[in-house]
Amino acid sequence: MKYSVTIPAYKSKFLKECIDSILAQTFEDFEIVIVNDASPEDLDSIVNQYTDPRIRYYVNEKNCGAIDVVDNWNKCLQYAQGDYIICMGDDDMLAPNCLEEYNTLMEKYPNLDVYHTRTMMVDENSQFCDLQEERPEYESVYSMIWHRFMKARIQFIGDYLFKTSALRDAGGFYKLPLAWESDCVTSYIAANNKGIANTSTPIFYYRQNRSSITNSQNVRIKMDATLQFEQWLHNFLEYQPKDNFDNKYWTLIKRDVGGRIKHNKIYMIGDDIKCSHLSSIIYWLNNRKRLGLSVPELLFSVGIGVTLMFKRN
Repeated sequence: MKYSVTIPAYKSKFLKECIDSILAQTFEDFEIVIVNDASPEDLDSIVNQYTDPRIRYYVNEKNCGAIDVVDNWNKCLQYAQGDYIICMGDDDMLAPNCLEEYNTLMEKYPNLDVYHTRTMMVDENSQFCDLQEERPEYESVYSMIWHRFMKARIQFIGDYLFKTSALRDAGGFYKLPLAWESDCVTSYIAANNKGIANTSTPIFYYRQNRSSITNSQNVRIKMDATLQFEQWLHNFLEYQPKDNFDNKYWTLIKRDVGGRIKHNKIYMIGDDIKCSHLSSIIYWLNNRKRLGLSVPELLFSVGIGVTLMFKRN
């Protein structure tokens, strides 16, 4: 079997639409692996509507939860039988030609461990609302990292296709709290040796909705994930690439990306202050040194939070 399209499932609202989009693929050599994360919602009745033998359904005995959601991604990886794996949200969709486009890209760039598709964002009514930036057809991991932070690339775990064996050899999807930056690190590890190929056609549909983890207010948990990612990046950059062009990206990353991550921290704190006010200011003041922020930078965060608070009101 060539493809395992996996769904770590918890929400029922868009699950049928998600499954239907996969079954509509023009390239038919695939399986669907659905792992119900002990959801309180009735996912069983949705999955039981289907008799297609390519669908395999599992139910976790214990809920992994939002903070440890990557554990459920890795359960999907554990059950996958295909040579390549997609891990998509239970409210996302694939265009009918998604796997066929991946196949075409794979023929042009064989033997890579990771591929990426351009993404179209849709709303809760499945209507178009945004489009991911276009990427070069082939690039190195250093290009990925620099563009992600300096050009504010948007990405999701579902717009990547991984070689299953390589992902397992790397230890699976990289676990960070709330999966914050987990898609990035997992893709960087997969692209480290051979690079990545990208489609220019949007064939993955990411649904923007109020219940997405990325829209939650768990700012302090996200900050912990950011600090863990920052440490991973520091360790990764200890090794200077031999390729001349990659070496230039490496130099730029070491020079610029730390400032971009600090910028993200400042605005994350501002978002938290917007919601919790004084208690947040005290919390972040006590954690300032751990975050590597100066007093003026923290005060700037307070200003951002106050501004956002008045805008909300």
